[in-house]
Amino acid sequence: MRVGIGIVGAGVVGGALASKLIDEADAIEAKSGLSLEVVKVGVRDLAKARPFDLPADRLTDRPEDVVDDPDVQLVVELMGGLEPAGSIVQRALEAGKPVVTANKELVASRGLELSDLAHERGVALLYEAAVGGGIPIIRPLSQSLAGERLTRVMGIVNGTTNFILTKMTEEGAAYSDVLAEAQVLGYAESDPTADVSGADAAAKAAILASLAFGSWIAGDDVPRSGIDGIEVEDLIRADDLGYVVKLLAIAEESADGVAVRVKPTLVPHEHPLAAIRGAQNAIFVEGDAIGQLLFAGPGAGGEPTATAVLGDVIDAARELLAGAQVTPPVRFQPSRVLEAGRINTSRYYRLIVNDAPGVLARIAEVFGDHEVSIASVWQEGMGGQATLLLVTHQAPESSHDAAVADLERLDAVAEVAAVLRVLDGD
Repeated sequence: MRVGIGIVGAGVVGGALASKLIDEADAIEAKSGLSLEVVKVGVRDLAKARPFDLPADRLTDRPEDVVDDPDVQLVVELMGGLEPAGSIVQRALEAGKPVVTANKELVASRGLELSDLAHERGVALLYEAAVGGGIPIIRPLSQSLAGERLTRVMGIVNGTTNFILTKMTEEGAAYSDVLAEAQVLGYAESDPTADVSGADAAAKAAILASLAFGSWIAGDDVPRSGIDGIEVEDLIRADDLGYVVKLLAIAEESADGVAVRVKPTLVPHEHPLAAIRGAQNAIFVEGDAIGQLLFAGPGAGGEPTATAVLGDVIDAARELLAGAQVTPPVRFQPSRVLEAGRINTSRYYRLIVNDAPGVLARIAEVFGDHEVSIASVWQEGMGGQATLLLVTHQAPESSHDAAVADLERLDAVAEVAAVLRVLDGD
């Protein structure tokens, strides 16, 4: 049973996928019963050397040629970005061709529209590799756990930031030095903004939240903070307090809506996510009946991501040959995003204060005025200036923000040096 495959984008992941389909064709057919033939590959530079062997007439620098080739029955989009990738995916779906993509930015931005188009045309739109690279998480959320009432999905979904935070925590290295190392190792792009700003993780958080709670959430609706302002001092102090700092994507459902955010967060040492080091990813799922599940593994890289893409290609090919959608498409309800200010969270504060009688009382009064309860306080230094470390109980983000504004106006506070979220009860 032959299926003609068209691949748009032959970079790290696209090249690895084409190599798998060509070099492991016999093994794939023996295991799946499918003969998956690479018919056309869209590339930027026709003269560039490739890690796979295909006749020259199967390469094109016009991505639309891949979709329009009558021998291409299934399209794999691995270009990344919103355009021209979005137009290519739309063109393929309108032509009645199933699409597999690893493009988290596109899915987070236009996933609802494209899912509806795929449903209308009766073909598959699959994106397992859009979140977590080689970690199987999309299929469990959309299929295996579809009947479970999930309460929270959270995780480390960006390997670059986890690598940087791990090195800073364990070696005390400066952010700029570790970022440079990550770029040399290929973990970070030459322009790392999407990773370190939290934008990449926010797109993935939107996808996870939409699938977990059946309410479509766009990537732009996810509040996010990055790691570029993190100081080694706070990583060390967090460790002393029993925490490790991770950039977490968190999505949870309540009666008021779906709360989603991406923030640097203090995670207790005993929590499973605290042990995820280096460029690894991990996603933690909680539900009424299942309790807690942890999915962990390589979150990036050509081979792991290509493996996830190939799994989707096999599923989509089987549906294509069956002449119908074997797996019903996920249907989403209108967005129920909870406003950022209404999200309850605990926070860690590092304040530089003028060490004088009554300072702590005035700071506690500020928090009290905004109904933020202090869970614990540590002070270091006496005379002149001192450092106060505070961890609070849960309170709305808007209350925390108002308290910070008042603290910055307080004469006794020289600097609000750091503010981070805390996972405890979050």
